[in-house]
Amino acid sequence: MVLLEARHLHRHVAGRLLWQRVGFTLEPGQCLMLVGPSGAGKSLLLRVLAGLDPPEGGDVIFRGQSQQTWSMPAYRAQVMYLPQRAVLMGETVEDALRHPFSLNVHAGVRFAQQDARNLLRGLGRRDDVLEQMTANLSGGEAQLVALTRALLLRPSVLLLDEATSALDVDATRQVEALLRGWVQEGERAVIMVSHDPDQQERLATAVLALGAQ
Repeated sequence: MVLLEARHLHRHVAGRLLWQRVGFTLEPGQCLMLVGPSGAGKSLLLRVLAGLDPPEGGDVIFRGQSQQTWSMPAYRAQVMYLPQRAVLMGETVEDALRHPFSLNVHAGVRFAQQDARNLLRGLGRRDDVLEQMTANLSGGEAQLVALTRALLLRPSVLLLDEATSALDVDATRQVEALLRGWVQEGERAVIMVSHDPDQQERLATAVLALGAQ
């Protein structure tokens, strides 16, 4: 089974060709790592895959159906993008985790407080983390909450833009272990931007290089 496929994608920015003929297939259990120098368009490619930026050419196919034929809210609920800087809605961590469950597109998924606690505990967070104020979270803590929120919503594909960039070594390894387990639990896969070659070695099942290396 192929979850997500890119066919012949290309993109210009300000008259400059960033990438062309980009293609891949993503199957359940895979972690595809996007690598390349700064300015190669890695984040932009994630946004195209997420349906947040239209493809200039080519096509993105999710579960055998062109992205262009999907309802975008339904598509983005299944192909979920996490930017490097997490945006959290609500005063407390629990508020932030609960917020997307109020949206119609997630009506079929219920917020489970114990699942949230278990995920956050697996990421090294204390049991009182749900009561913490989002305004007081560090950048790394916000990244962990955003990842937890995404996993609770049960997407098929996670698009992670440097999801561990603000984390220390221990927290990074905990995220990697969580993702390795998550993709093995069902029809799930990850596409991840990372500048850490060691992380690529530990986590990637495939690599897509953009730009000159």
